[in-house]
Amino acid sequence: MLISFLSVGQQVVILFILIAVGFFAAKKNIFTKETVANLATFILYVVTPCVIIESFNRPFDSSMLSSLLIAFGCAAFVHFLTIVLVSILIKDPEQARKRVLRFGVVFSNCGYMALPLQSALLGSDGVFFGAAFIAVFNLFVWTYGIKLMDENTKGPVLKKMVLNPGVIGVGIGLLLFLTPLELPHLIFKPVQYLAALNTPLPMVVVGYYLSGLTSLAFLKDVKLLWSLLLRLVIIPLLCLGALYLIGIRGILLTAMIIAAASPTGVNTVMFAVKFNKDPELGVTMVSVSTLFSILTMPLIVALSMYLSS
Repeated sequence: MLISFLSVGQQVVILFILIAVGFFAAKKNIFTKETVANLATFILYVVTPCVIIESFNRPFDSSMLSSLLIAFGCAAFVHFLTIVLVSILIKDPEQARKRVLRFGVVFSNCGYMALPLQSALLGSDGVFFGAAFIAVFNLFVWTYGIKLMDENTKGPVLKKMVLNPGVIGVGIGLLLFLTPLELPHLIFKPVQYLAALNTPLPMVVVGYYLSGLTSLAFLKDVKLLWSLLLRLVIIPLLCLGALYLIGIRGILLTAMIIAAASPTGVNTVMFAVKFNKDPELGVTMVSVSTLFSILTMPLIVALSMYLSS
C-alpha cells in the first residue's frame, strides 16, 4: 500500500505544481475572472469531449463493453448515494447556503481533477471508465443539480441532459468503439493534441480559484467543514466499501474512486453565480476542498489500489 500511496502522492503533487502556476498567474494578474471563465468553457466544450473521444477510439472488446456498462452503474450508484446522504446530513436555515453545500458535495471535480489522475495512474483504460462517470455526472447535473440550484425549474430538462459536452463526447466515443468506424488521421491528431491539454489547463483554472482563498475564516464555518469532510473522506470511503463488497476490482474500482474522491467541482461556482446562490461559498468550497485533497486523495486512492491488487 505504501508504494500505491507514493505513486498517487507523486501524481497529486505534479497536479498541484500545475495548480501553483494558475495560482501565481492569478496573483500577478495574468488571468482575469473573464479569462478563466472563458478558459473553463473551452475546457468543458472542447478539451473534455476530445479526451473522452480519444479514450473510446479503440478496437471493440466485448469484455470492455461489459465493464463500461458496469462503470455507468457504479457512477449512478455513487451519485444516488451522495444525494441521499446530503439530503439527510446537510441542513442550513439559509436556503442559498444549503443548496450550494449540497451541490458541492454531490458533484465532484470528476473532469478537471479526476481525468488527469486517471490518465496518469491507470492509462487509457482509466480514462475510458472515467468518461462513463462524466456522462452520468452530466445527467445528474442537468436533472438533480439544476433543480437543486434553480427552484423555478419545472419538469425534466431533457435537452440539457442529452445536449451537453460530456454526453455528446461519450456518444461519439461509443459510436467509434461499437462500430468499425475510425477517425481519419487528419481529425484524430488534432483531437489528441486538444486532449493533451486536459491536464495543464484545468489545473491552472483550479489554481486561479484557489488564489481567491484569502483568509482562514472558513475554519469557523462548521457546516462548511462538515460538508467538506463528506465530500473528501466519508463519501469516497463509503463508495469504496460498497463497490468493493459487490465485487468491483482492478482499474474499474480505482477509476470510480478517483472520481468519487475528487474535490468539489468548479461548476459549483458557475451554477451558484448563474442562479444567484452564494457564489462566495461556492468559491470557498472549490478552493478549500482542492487544498485539502492533496492529503485525502492519495490516501483514499492508494487504499483503492491496494484493495484492487
